[in-house]
Amino acid sequence: MSRDSDIEMNAGQASNHPSLGFAALSSWIVSDKDQELLLFRKFGEISARNILYLQCELLVLEEKLKKWDKNVSNSGDTALEQAAETWEIMVEQAEAERQRPETERPMAGRPGAKEMMELVTHLRIKIKEYHEALVLHSRVAQLQSPGKRALEVARNELHGGSINRYGYKPNPILGGKAKDYLDDTDDLISLKATAAVDPLSKVLRAYWPGKEEASRDGLHLISRYDERSITIAVAIINILVAIVLLVGSISSLYYVESPAAILGIICGFTILFALSVGLVTNAKRAEIFAGSAAYAAVLVVFVGNGDLSGYVEKARFYFRVSMLLD
Repeated sequence: MSRDSDIEMNAGQASNHPSLGFAALSSWIVSDKDQELLLFRKFGEISARNILYLQCELLVLEEKLKKWDKNVSNSGDTALEQAAETWEIMVEQAEAERQRPETERPMAGRPGAKEMMELVTHLRIKIKEYHEALVLHSRVAQLQSPGKRALEVARNELHGGSINRYGYKPNPILGGKAKDYLDDTDDLISLKATAAVDPLSKVLRAYWPGKEEASRDGLHLISRYDERSITIAVAIINILVAIVLLVGSISSLYYVESPAAILGIICGFTILFALSVGLVTNAKRAEIFAGSAAYAAVLVVFVGNGDLSGYVEKARFYFRVSMLLD
């Protein structure tokens, strides 16, 4: 067999080998269409610590600036006072001090324009770094925690199976400290915004049929489904419930004459409306109260209009009379 044939055969074998480590885990994470497996540490504690360190550096700079201002005020040096008042003069004096020999520069402890310019340059760097850290920390803090189901799936893949009660990880896909990055639940974030969290969506996600795949340990099955299908199903159910509650209540009240029965229908459908809004939507409690009150008011107004059939007959009578008069 020729050398070229050996190279081609080895290349083909290498391409068929499964990815390992970080390559395998990253490929598995992005294979999820809904991107729910983008789970990472936010390092909240050390991020806050970094901000504290930057804050301390700025506190020191702030003290130095105040000290420089105080020294200038007490120096009686007109040139320095002009530099403190005019930026262009400060730049000129700082440049002049840089060009002077060491022996002609201001003595230690005496304020100088060059010292002030160095403080300003350092301040610009640190204040920008500090503000960027604040903004980034704020944005990361707004990211939501991962869902329970997605976290369990990710841990099972990372650890090569379920962790036993002693904390043993069967076959971690990563080595070193990286194999433990999903352990601290409180410090995890999901880059994928959490979808609707209403009770109906939760139930559908738990029992929705999907394409099952074997996990890396070969003992568990991972069910993959399209989140859009659940969203469509929830929307259809919402529409059907709305039709039943509106058309059903009006139809029932139309054929009922007993005041007790009318009151019972209004109370019953209002209770059903409140339950449906709470179960099939992610409405807040205040929104549920407001919606239920509005729904009950619509039913009461409908009943208050009296017998609609009478209005229909009257309309027909007036129409016939107008036709005869014509």
